[in-house]
Amino acid sequence: MNVREVVLDILLELSKQNEYSNVLVAAVLEKYDYLESKEKAFIKRVSEGTIERRIQIDYVLDQFSKVPVKKMKPLIRELLRMSCYQILFMDNIPDASACDEAVKLAKKRRFQSLQGYVNGVLRAIARGKDAIAYPDRQTSYHDYLSVCYSMPLWLVEHFCKAYGDERCEKILQSFLQRGAVSIRFQETLDEKEREQLITAWQQDGVQVNRSSYLPYAVEIQKTDGIRSLAGYAEGAFAVQDVSSMLAVEAAGINHGDTVIDVCAAPGGKALHAAAKLAGTGQVIACDVTSYKTDKIEENRDRLCIENVAVKVRDARIRDEEMVGQADVLIADVPCSGLGVIGKKQDIKYRVTPESIQEVIRLQREIIGNVIQYLKPTGTMIYSTCTMNPEENEEMVSWICKEYDMETESMAQNMPEAIREAADKGYLQLIPGVHGTDGFFIAKLRKIRSIT
Repeated sequence: MNVREVVLDILLELSKQNEYSNVLVAAVLEKYDYLESKEKAFIKRVSEGTIERRIQIDYVLDQFSKVPVKKMKPLIRELLRMSCYQILFMDNIPDASACDEAVKLAKKRRFQSLQGYVNGVLRAIARGKDAIAYPDRQTSYHDYLSVCYSMPLWLVEHFCKAYGDERCEKILQSFLQRGAVSIRFQETLDEKEREQLITAWQQDGVQVNRSSYLPYAVEIQKTDGIRSLAGYAEGAFAVQDVSSMLAVEAAGINHGDTVIDVCAAPGGKALHAAAKLAGTGQVIACDVTSYKTDKIEENRDRLCIENVAVKVRDARIRDEEMVGQADVLIADVPCSGLGVIGKKQDIKYRVTPESIQEVIRLQREIIGNVIQYLKPTGTMIYSTCTMNPEENEEMVSWICKEYDMETESMAQNMPEAIREAADKGYLQLIPGVHGTDGFFIAKLRKIRSIT
């Protein structure tokens, strides 16, 4: 098994944009589960790293290759990208090995005539990597950010406009950091039981950090897989980002409530809401395909939760049975995904200003339908995993104007560190600042008439 060839095939498949990298890499690692941990780690690191650093890598290749990256044959382009990544970012891989293995792969894949070219470009990069001229930080700041953090220039300008230059750079830095996996302990576990699980994980070499926001949340790294962790099969915990947990906290769910989650897959918020109900009331978790609802049911059954009904429903089409039934409506709508680029690096290459406008139209269509599910006194949680004012703050303003709604303070349900920011009824969480995904949460109610 040639692990570099596995990486090459992953990159070639991803270049077709038929699948996201996190999904494809996970599927390949499952297929080659018999490989040693070191080999699987190499496949994951080089595949994901080459994708996340693509803009910087292409910038470097264009300086050392007579053939521009855009004009290269697809296989040679991906081969040079993955080899360049090893030379620039993997100190434990000798430069000579990265070059030699690339040449061998070119020959194996019937590009013998380009072996000399591949060898020449990579060895030139290896010799000159410490003297590469990147855009000047002082005179071309946005270009510098784009190349050195591998972010399309238009997105750099978007983040700078929305959050300022300094905060933009923190966001870009966070996207390139190896992210931890967030775990939500079942709230039925007491502190002693949580500590026992944490100790068991640490004994297996897992790095565990407690959340600064929520007592039942931890972040883990250096694990061979979530399913292998003690307590997984018994349903002691669920994978859920802290930002998503905060959205459920913001709702202020009461025992006996009916909670409707209209875009629920893979079920994190719906199952968290069920935990808040403590066996009372009900959660109706919906999504558009059986593939997505199967994920919810799988997690529901593992966590042994009984008060969650799962439905295949298109959130744009009214379900008469749910009209006027929701004490709490959770609308975590489809979005541009700019807040989770750190976990899904391909997003930054696929999203466009035009696609954002399309998703905004979809969001409005969904809200126009599901808002009918609210009881007159019900609470609506609107959330996205993006950092785009048009999809977030401006969308909330549109909802309030169009449907006679108003925001309601979330402060009493939020951790002290973000309580003040949440008082206005909405909150933008920012990676690199809040230590979570980029996530937006708003809490809304019908405007109450004064009698």
